[in-house]
Amino acid sequence: MSATSASCIFCRIIKKEIPSFRLIETESVYSFLDIGPLSEGHALVIPKHHGEKLHEIPDAQLAEVMPVAKKIVGALRATTGMTDYNILQNNGKAAHQEVPHVHFHIIPRREADGLGVKWSPIAADKDKLAELHAKLTAQL
Repeated sequence: MSATSASCIFCRIIKKEIPSFRLIETESVYSFLDIGPLSEGHALVIPKHHGEKLHEIPDAQLAEVMPVAKKIVGALRATTGMTDYNILQNNGKAAHQEVPHVHFHIIPRREADGLGVKWSPIAADKDKLAELHAKLTAQL
């Protein structure tokens, strides 16, 4: 872990200054049960490198996040019987990020659990979409 923030709650959890229900810890990733869960088994997977938004995290650390999440999903399936889940990651206040440290939520779901994710797609203007596509691919 190269970058940390003394005031970040997740950095303090990683440094074990604040207790957690740790699940998996690697050189680059820390995971634990959420103490304010949206459902039974709600867990967080966080890179140890402190960054508020995804683009601030080194690729090597991000590469470990999904394999750790997958292991936790397997354990949740085996222990709770859940079959459906969301993996959610928010960047910034407008995107509903509460803690300014990149984190991935694993949220077990069940039919009629009362949790919701509402998508309200808008009609795409094909010409504007083509223009955006050209700009994006030029940057990639």
